[in-house]
Amino acid sequence: MIAVRIVAKVVKVALFVVLGVIVFGFVTKELWNWLMPSIFGLRAITFAQAIGLVLLAKILFGGFHKHGHGHYGGGKRYWKKHMEERWASMSEEERARFREGMRGRCGFGRGERPANEAAAQ
Repeated sequence: MIAVRIVAKVVKVALFVVLGVIVFGFVTKELWNWLMPSIFGLRAITFAQAIGLVLLAKILFGGFHKHGHGHYGGGKRYWKKHMEERWASMSEEERARFREGMRGRCGFGRGERPANEAAAQ
């Protein structure tokens, strides 16, 4: 029973991968052949070359990792949980130092100098 579920899941994933490769390959081929020859004077490409471009882009820019799993793959949920745990383990003094460090970074307190810099001058 469990083996049937696993096989069904593997077949389902394989079908989605094949469908994804076909769709992304077709879209890449059509966009390339529409834009690149007229803009840059490049030659048109075949469907196989388009799939190669998709794989190359995936390797160069996306990597091959599990999305939403593991230590770093959790995205926003992982980051939020990690920061909540980190915040809960901080003392009030550490929290104040963290807030002070965030002023002037990431757009927080832009234009203001942190209190420790203002006191130093």
